[in-house]
Amino acid sequence: MLAASRRPNIRLCDHTGLALPIAPALTGRMTHIRLTPLAQSLPATVPFVGPETQERARGSAFEARLGANENVFGPSPQAIRAMAEAPQWMYGDPESHDLRTALAAHHGCTPDHIMVGEGIDGLLSYIVRLMVGPQDAVVTSAGAYPTFNYHVAGFGGTLHAVPYVEDHEDPQSLLAKAAEVDAKLVYLANPDNPMGSHHKGEDIVKAMDDLPATTLLILDEAYVECAPEGTAVPLPADDPRLIRMRTFSKAYGLAGARVGYAIGHPDLIQAFHKVRNHFGMNRAAQAGALAALNDQPYLAQVQQQITQARDQIAQIAQDNGLTPLPSATNFVTIDCGRDGDFAKAVLDGLIAQGIFVRMPFVAPQNRCIRISCGTPAMLQALATALPKALADAKQG
Repeated sequence: MLAASRRPNIRLCDHTGLALPIAPALTGRMTHIRLTPLAQSLPATVPFVGPETQERARGSAFEARLGANENVFGPSPQAIRAMAEAPQWMYGDPESHDLRTALAAHHGCTPDHIMVGEGIDGLLSYIVRLMVGPQDAVVTSAGAYPTFNYHVAGFGGTLHAVPYVEDHEDPQSLLAKAAEVDAKLVYLANPDNPMGSHHKGEDIVKAMDDLPATTLLILDEAYVECAPEGTAVPLPADDPRLIRMRTFSKAYGLAGARVGYAIGHPDLIQAFHKVRNHFGMNRAAQAGALAALNDQPYLAQVQQQITQARDQIAQIAQDNGLTPLPSATNFVTIDCGRDGDFAKAVLDGLIAQGIFVRMPFVAPQNRCIRISCGTPAMLQALATALPKALADAKQG
């Protein structure tokens, strides 16, 4: 372990509003570390403060882990069994052949349309690395999923952000900005994180009429299994205008395994082999994702549990005079009715009572807090803690 005087100055920050200094500044000359000018210009941050970090800071575990949009109902028992039985002395298949084949059958395409990666975060890193160089324009929504922005900054791109419209990411604004700045990439999540809102897939298809010919749409569909029928875009897998991102971290309950996949034109999918980590997918994760995909009855059961939990969270919010926003995800965003400072005070009050939650980080969405679906016991703990958190926040 480094002595305290030798630890780097790292700050962790995310849309909880936390900024935690981890260690004092590095001292002495470190002439052997020859970072690129771009790396030297970037802050040493992570996009999210994990609940474990907060637990260490507060000196105790959370009673209810309701901030990371994990699926607390867990993965299919078949997935658990498959992961336990996977031979750990073997590397994972570098081509993820069996999983890609099954995903292709599930989506009615070929394995050449599918790329498996280390969660959507890993796939976003690869697509940005493939397409974005210094000063290349990229468009997203102000306050949308921050990991995408992190990768754009890491490869020197210039990020242009447009505001939400009525708590929805707005395809028209995004595509208009893309045309204005000649963007290489446009990022749109449907359903959206952190607001939980969604668009009908057919509406996104109509909006794509205005997508510039030289711009690729990244459509993040991480929560689509939690959303109403018709949310997914009704487009063929080889439509060259977009790449769709899916995950096993949400409805399938495998966040710890880090398995995501992209659906796109074979020429674009083939390009991933230029930059991806070919041994990034471990064998247990591949086996677990394949078994989870094959257990659709269990997925249907989890979808029902998510719906019930969303209804319970909405009721808890209403019982406390707050407004739950409509959700197509495995979380509910709650309008606290005032500004970001008040919402942050409510969040802090919940965390102090052992309830881990998060909040949007850009106004006016930061008037809200975001509650992930939880077990009945977790949500009962939330119901007990929220009145006190609100009362303390109102007292300033």
